[in-house]
Amino acid sequence: MRKLPVQLLAVGVFALAFSSVVAPASADQPTSATVTVTGGALTITVPPDAGSLGTRPNSVQGGTISGPLGQVQVNDARSAAAGSGWVASVIATAFTPPSGPAIAASAVSYDAGVIVKVGTATYTANNPPNLTGVVPAVTATGITGDNSATWTPTISVVVPGGTAANVYSATITHSLV
Repeated sequence: MRKLPVQLLAVGVFALAFSSVVAPASADQPTSATVTVTGGALTITVPPDAGSLGTRPNSVQGGTISGPLGQVQVNDARSAAAGSGWVASVIATAFTPPSGPAIAASAVSYDAGVIVKVGTATYTANNPPNLTGVVPAVTATGITGDNSATWTPTISVVVPGGTAANVYSATITHSLV
């Protein structure tokens, strides 16, 4: 019996070991996968603090102070049914000084200005003449899919003649349905 060299024997064992490895599956085997998208929300974002809307000197006949409130934005990611809508409403408290008579919310008006639109809907600026109760500011109708609207309203305050010199503050609240 003749002896095989050790190197030849090692090559034979190596070849035998790898010949029993299973070949990988074919690359044309499909793999199923899914993703889930849930309904989004209807949200409104408002400025936390508008700061001063303006200044005017006291006069016998009175006058109006007007200024921008800051950017208001409604985002509608509900995937709402075609033709649905939303209403952004607003209300204000009276403009009150640290002491003395206030300027009533009936003297406060809201002008939405230009509405920047994304998506398909009809947007209407309602421009309420006074903010004594919750009133529509901007309305969206005829919605198809997701949409958003952004505007920077101007708040006007009619200051009666003879109003005492002071700093007057109010809270303006937006809501959304």
